[in-house]
Amino acid sequence: MFDEGHFLPLLLINILGFAGILVWHIQGRRRPTGRLIVQILFFATMSLVLGLGGISPYRLDQAEFQGTGVLIAKSARILWWTHLAWTLIGFVHIYISLNHRPREAHLLQDLIVAVVYLGVALSIVGFVFGAPIGPLVATSGVVAVIIGLALQNTLADVFSGIALSLGRAYVVGDWIRLSDGTEGRVAETNWRSTNLLTSAHNVVVVPNSVLAKQGVTNLSRPDETHWIAFVVRIAATHAPSLVEEVMLDILQGCASIVKVPPPAIALKAIDATAIEVELQFCVVSPASRLPAKNEIIDLVYRGCKTNGLSLARPPESLLWGPAVAGSEPAAIVTPFSSSTV
Repeated sequence: MFDEGHFLPLLLINILGFAGILVWHIQGRRRPTGRLIVQILFFATMSLVLGLGGISPYRLDQAEFQGTGVLIAKSARILWWTHLAWTLIGFVHIYISLNHRPREAHLLQDLIVAVVYLGVALSIVGFVFGAPIGPLVATSGVVAVIIGLALQNTLADVFSGIALSLGRAYVVGDWIRLSDGTEGRVAETNWRSTNLLTSAHNVVVVPNSVLAKQGVTNLSRPDETHWIAFVVRIAATHAPSLVEEVMLDILQGCASIVKVPPPAIALKAIDATAIEVELQFCVVSPASRLPAKNEIIDLVYRGCKTNGLSLARPPESLLWGPAVAGSEPAAIVTPFSSSTV
């Protein structure tokens, strides 16, 4: 007959286990701390009942194999192992939340959750149902090798995503640039890929394995302020000091750039026809580069016209002979370029 000394503790564990599941669902996902407290309380109570009743969660006693008692004994241990898994997973969620990295670490979090559930499932199979785990693990290993070979590219994306998350090269919301020129804000990271929202409001899906092999420039670190180097060629008809003063006044009057750190002017080169000037300034974010560029071009044109400066001809135009008498010098602005500091 079923051991009466074990019947009441096992029945109480079943009641506590199902009650814990009910309360766990009532708490909802929006209250992770409350869920964790519930999980700890119910798991601790169930463990206390097991200990006071002298019941082992790792094996069934011979007296429990008789009659319907085996169902109560097995269900109690299954519930105990399930609450153990939920408690461990709750601690993982809380740890990641306290470190303020819920988005960037969700790949690692999913991996830990999968390991916990796999370990608990094997424990239930081995300890509760008494099935041999060794052959099962060996068979699973062979199957895993076959699946791994078939899904080699997918697994490369998965482990590359985990490596990128651990390295914290970027987080969701950062603006990054890849070595192939692709640039955008990180909108989402998942097991397979990273989604970038470009300045043209297109979503570029980059596989994690491809991303891990490329150089990544994070334009949001240490902050999103972004330096721009903008080159203008001025006709060599005025003193370089006057050119520098006019260009600096233009930068200080631009509303699209930040004033701290202050903008600067660098005289790069001079020849018989032109003074090459580099305008260096900072914008609040990479997305502000285009408006700042447009305003600077307009202000350079207006400033040169107001102060009697002429924009120089492109160097390649000199190969075609001297300019026509009376014509205004042509202007050139080098292609827009940027660099982070």
